[in-house]
Amino acid sequence: MEATEIRKLAALEDTHWWYRERRVLLGRALRRLAATGVHPGRALDIGAAGGGNTRVLRAHGWRPLALEYSAEGAGVARERGLDVIRADARHLPVPSAGLDLVVAFDILEHFDEDHLAAAEIRRVLRPGGTALIAVPADMRLWSAHDVAVGHVRRYDRAGLRAVVAKAGLALDELWSWNVLLRPVAAWRRRRSTGSDLDELHPLVNLGLRTVVAAERHLPVKALPGVSLMLRAHRPS
Repeated sequence: MEATEIRKLAALEDTHWWYRERRVLLGRALRRLAATGVHPGRALDIGAAGGGNTRVLRAHGWRPLALEYSAEGAGVARERGLDVIRADARHLPVPSAGLDLVVAFDILEHFDEDHLAAAEIRRVLRPGGTALIAVPADMRLWSAHDVAVGHVRRYDRAGLRAVVAKAGLALDELWSWNVLLRPVAAWRRRRSTGSDLDELHPLVNLGLRTVVAAERHLPVKALPGVSLMLRAHRPS
């Protein structure tokens, strides 16, 4: 992702409906892990940008390390008081089998060799450790936005399952996100000429956040969405 997009993301992530709801979903996933007896431990947030998700991990008692490729994103994360390292997700500078949790939101789609990044996630997880992964869904939604933010592909369920299986991760759950707003996203992407990371009018932002938040309570996870999310683990 270009430096200008990283700076734009960091400026927007505290208020923008997309990033706020994603942090809510991460928090819910962490609470579900806790409910199954998983105690907070060492975590890695790959592609942390300004560290929004890293802060969620810290707030839930995890000991997170933010990993960001760009100097801009890493700089913002440091300014926010986070532990951060710069590295490529295909070559994680982290010892094998030392992490309890890896979060990789919107990372795999940036690599031709997405299986290498997924394999690195497996390598650094301890046996039984959890991976939380999100990717953009459906090549029918491909647009200038994807080009602007450096995507190589969008995923369908079968393709994402294959990448996870090739890496040696065991899939626990796979679901769609941003289902209700998919028609709006498709309409906007057809007309886009670049990234859609823009500041929105507060009322528009609130309206979109209200709609996407409704998905938490509706049986729509099996329907086509704008993103795919999954939980997996490294087999013991």
